[in-house]
Amino acid sequence: MNVLVDTSVWSLALRKNNKSLEDNKIINELKELIKELRVKIIGPIRQEILSGIKDKILFEKLKDKLKYFPDDDISTEDYENAAELYNLCRGKGIQGSHIDFTICSIAIRKKYVIFTLDKDFENFSKIIGLKLYKLK
Repeated sequence: MNVLVDTSVWSLALRKNNKSLEDNKIINELKELIKELRVKIIGPIRQEILSGIKDKILFEKLKDKLKYFPDDDISTEDYENAAELYNLCRGKGIQGSHIDFTICSIAIRKKYVIFTLDKDFENFSKIIGLKLYKLK
């Protein structure tokens, strides 16, 4: 099964500071998914990953490395379904960002699991039946 990797996982993997044993487990899992060619990305996640990198050289290096992962297409239907998911969750008192619900919409349509460290997705999954990636 393909895995839509959220910004939170990419950010952890790309940080240069000291990492905990749990962080290394997550990073190794991401590496394994990459080797298995199961990693998927969408434009909004790419944008979040690249946003905030002030150093132009680092920005360009990361941009080039991310080109290995082509963006999955996002359709009008994905955006409409994302809005519907947003409204459904909001009606149950659960809020999230528009990008998060776009991620959910695409994952549901393409039957991807989402690899994330963002606990909001656990709340979304209780309402919309989203599948989340579990570490091995």
